[in-house]
Amino acid sequence: MKRPKLKKASKRVSCAKRYKIQKKVREHNRKLRKEAKKKGVSKRVKKDLGVPSSAPFKEEVLREAEQRRLKIEEEKERKRQAKKEERAQKRKKEKEGASKETEPKAKRVRKNDSENPSGKQAAPDRNSKQFLCAELNKVIDASDVVLEVLDARDPLGCRCPQLEEAVLQKGGNKKLLLVLNKIDLVPKENVERWIQYLQQEFPVVAFKASTLIRDKTVKAKKSRIDPSNEIQDKSRGAICFGNGCLTELLSTYAENLQNEASLKVGVVGFPNVGKSSLINSVKGVMACNVGMKRGMTKLMQEVHILKNIKAIDSPGVVASPSNPPASMALRSLQVEEGSESVLEAVRTLLKQCDKTQIMLQYTIPDYRNCLEFLTLLAKKRGFLQKGGVPNTEQAATTFLGDWTGAKLSYHCKAPENHSLPAYMSDAVVAEMQNSWDLNKLKAGNEETLKGVKFPSQSSSISFISKGLTAGLLSASDISEEKPAAAATVAEAEQNDENDEPEQTTEGSNEAEEQEQPQKLLLKKKTPGHVQFHPAPIDISLSSVTTDDAYDFNTDFK
Repeated sequence: MKRPKLKKASKRVSCAKRYKIQKKVREHNRKLRKEAKKKGVSKRVKKDLGVPSSAPFKEEVLREAEQRRLKIEEEKERKRQAKKEERAQKRKKEKEGASKETEPKAKRVRKNDSENPSGKQAAPDRNSKQFLCAELNKVIDASDVVLEVLDARDPLGCRCPQLEEAVLQKGGNKKLLLVLNKIDLVPKENVERWIQYLQQEFPVVAFKASTLIRDKTVKAKKSRIDPSNEIQDKSRGAICFGNGCLTELLSTYAENLQNEASLKVGVVGFPNVGKSSLINSVKGVMACNVGMKRGMTKLMQEVHILKNIKAIDSPGVVASPSNPPASMALRSLQVEEGSESVLEAVRTLLKQCDKTQIMLQYTIPDYRNCLEFLTLLAKKRGFLQKGGVPNTEQAATTFLGDWTGAKLSYHCKAPENHSLPAYMSDAVVAEMQNSWDLNKLKAGNEETLKGVKFPSQSSSISFISKGLTAGLLSASDISEEKPAAAATVAEAEQNDENDEPEQTTEGSNEAEEQEQPQKLLLKKKTPGHVQFHPAPIDISLSSVTTDDAYDFNTDFK
């Protein structure tokens, strides 16, 4: 028997029927519009006419409206973040509940018994500060030479006095070497000044890590080009400078030790200074995980560089909460942990920079506050949400990533006067420098500086450094810091508000002098209410003919 063809019904309709349907729809819509017109319902929103020019106290009314708008936006952002956290927690609980339900009863009993056995402790949390400090102390104890990696854009802010003191106080004749990384993001004159300044305490190696290293497990693509005619990748991210000088220094030191065991080199520093990138560049293979996110490395990791040299990667130094907000925004893990919002970190960084240089770097117009800057940046980069609303949170994350990653060029001035810290002396400086061949080091740094392409002074943002950044190295330091953290951070924020970035031009200084009386008046007024002060009014022809135009660029600074 022949099976019937199973075919779906066609959706094709005759033209007469289609036109009839369209006509009915038009009539229905026309009827709805007529009824809405009779009821007085209109979809059009009436345009806000604003404050008329002839209205008294126009400036105060506009200022109050702007402050109210900013408060409403901040409140909305706070509620959005709270809802997001609630959803994440709810999702986590649902996943845990679902996994428990799907597991068999016998397996659940065995799991509970294994989780809480008598006399056994649970596995430590790898994200906790105590665990990170313990891993860092392991690296310091295990290493013969400690490399403290510094970001060349703010070398003083990347130095941790507690870390250096701990290395010097440990036994075993440990040596400390400073590595100035990311030198391609700083003007050449600035790098030379910093090398001269830092060499008064420890030997300094100028370094530029490669950011385009591939994993050894990834096979190279087959090319039809002969090996003799292959073009070497000389792009900015591919080339590494300073690895030859560093390897030569370490191998010479290892030979002088005359030990059968290989030399262990610990690589330490704050998050995002380039510790793992340095190891990958010297090795020539992606041996350690790297990324824009802070705190990628959680455990100590040994990597064989040469036959007699081992490098030990370490987690970043945990910044103390007593540091200034600018240092915490760049060095701490508060943004990743969720204890500080990204918007607060961006606001803190903008206070430490010249406004004109930020506008030129990001090619955006003049802005009055942090929120307006992020709105303009989101529109410029195309970070838009549903309905064309600028995504300020994504813009803030991108801005912070530029500052911590190897992208944005900014620099800090090296101090003119040098004084040794309390934990160091002339004898310690001499001991640290005697173990190395300083002539080879100087020649290697000069060769590195010749090869690197540096940005110009005008294209780099000048940044105000807050000095050495305090770190936490033990669990006792963390428990002591917790009660005093709130008071110290509040004091630092007050100091930051009083500090203003220096302007380089004379015109900007004059503008600041003119703005000071206006800022004082704004501080005296209460933000929520408009104050009316009685003043004599002169009604004459001269007052009528004067120009009453309002300059919007003078307010809302």
